[in-house]
Amino acid sequence: MASKRKDPGSGPADDRPRLRADAARNRQRILAAAKAAFAERGVDVPLEEIAQRAGVGIATLYRRFPTRDALLAAAFEDRLAAYAAAAQQALRSSDPWAGFCGYVERVCAMQAGDRGARDVLTMTFPTAKGLEAQRDRAFGNFRELVGRAQAAGRLRADFVAEDFVLLLLANAGVVRGTRDAAPLAWKRFVALMLDGCRAEGAHPLPPPPPPAQVYRAMRRLARPDARERTGHLGKRPRE
Repeated sequence: MASKRKDPGSGPADDRPRLRADAARNRQRILAAAKAAFAERGVDVPLEEIAQRAGVGIATLYRRFPTRDALLAAAFEDRLAAYAAAAQQALRSSDPWAGFCGYVERVCAMQAGDRGARDVLTMTFPTAKGLEAQRDRAFGNFRELVGRAQAAGRLRADFVAEDFVLLLLANAGVVRGTRDAAPLAWKRFVALMLDGCRAEGAHPLPPPPPPAQVYRAMRRLARPDARERTGHLGKRPRE
C-alpha cells in the first residue's frame, strides 16, 4: 500500500512567516496606540487601555513589551532622538546664548506639546540602552552649550547642567497645572527662568543638588508602582 506523503508545502514551518508578520503588525499597532495614548494622557495611562486601542489582548501587549518601561522606551525612541538632534543643532548657532536659549525653549515646547514627553524627558530607563545613549548624547551636547554660553559671558557662571533637569521638572508641573486653563503659560515660565539664567545681574544661589541625587530622582520618576506596571491586581492579566 502506498503510504500517504505529507505535502511538503504544509505544516507548522509554513505558518512561521505568517506568525512573524502578525507579531510585527501587532507590535506596530501597540506602539501606535501607545504613542497616541501617552501623548493625550501621559505615561501613567493604563496598559489595558493601550491594548484596547490597539485591538489586541493585554497578554499580547505583554508578550511584545514585558514592562511599562519597555513600552515607554520603544514609544519615545524617536522623541529622544529629536531631543539629541536639537542639542546638536543648537551647538551650530554662532551666538552661544541664542543657542542655549533656543535649545531650552525647544525642549520645553516638546514637553508642552506631548503629555508623555512632558514626563519622559525627566525620567531615565537604565535597561533601554539605546534610549539612554540618546539621552547621554543630548546631555553631553548640553554641557557644551552651557560652557560656550558661560565663556561668552552671557550665562551665569554658577549654572550647572543638572539645573536643566530641575527646569524641566518645573516646566512639567506648569504644563500639567495650566494645560486646560492657560495652555501657553509655560512660555512665560520658561522666559522667566531664562532671564534668571543671565550672567548680568546674577546673585549667588544655593548649591545645586549633586548629580547622583538628580539621577536618583529621575530613576524614581521612571518607576511606577507594581499596580501600574502589572495591572490592577499586581499580576499580569490573562487574555
